[in-house]
Amino acid sequence: MRLFRRPSRRRTGPGGRSPRRRRAGTATLVAALAAALLGAASCAVDPPGPPVDAATAAPTGTGDPTATPTGTPTGAPPTPAAPARVPDSLRFTGTTLDGKPFAAADLAGRPVVLWFWAPWCATCASQAWTVAEIAPQYRDRVPIVGVAGLGQRTAMRDFVTEFELGGTLQLDDAAGKLWRRFEVVEQSTFLIIDRDGKVIHQGFLDGEDLTRRVAALATQAG
Repeated sequence: MRLFRRPSRRRTGPGGRSPRRRRAGTATLVAALAAALLGAASCAVDPPGPPVDAATAAPTGTGDPTATPTGTPTGAPPTPAAPARVPDSLRFTGTTLDGKPFAAADLAGRPVVLWFWAPWCATCASQAWTVAEIAPQYRDRVPIVGVAGLGQRTAMRDFVTEFELGGTLQLDDAAGKLWRRFEVVEQSTFLIIDRDGKVIHQGFLDGEDLTRRVAALATQAG
């Protein structure tokens, strides 16, 4: 006798699904929800700030904020040299033969040669060529200043022109003010004042002696 096996029935839940498939679907849904929650949490960051303008951005360097900018001088300006002391021997003024004011104080700090001459003096004429030759050469280091006296202004000017003394300071002392001040009693007289204002020579000098003395003073003056 052949027995027939009764087909088994598969249990299904509502909607026609089996409980096993329903449990699997539920697990899948739970995993999906968890993943969604994690993604939302990871996206919950602060919103980006406004774009930074490169022109107003703060510098990124770490240099010393107290440093002096390049090209700016850091030292104090140099102190100007003090003017030279004016000795008593150079405390006088006058007028040149061409009418310009003169102040001997401007020559302070340098050796100075004063040459007292008269336009009619033969000895003065013989020395004039030496003065005309060396005065321009040593003008900046040892100024030679002529002091014309004992004559008329016209004659003094003619003397300067004749002996080519135009490149040398020539004072008009027709009234004899400077001659008396330095107690000059004859012509031609050279009065030499050193850089400290001391009179180191007063009297006659020939051309050779004058040149030698002026050259020596120029060397000392640097």
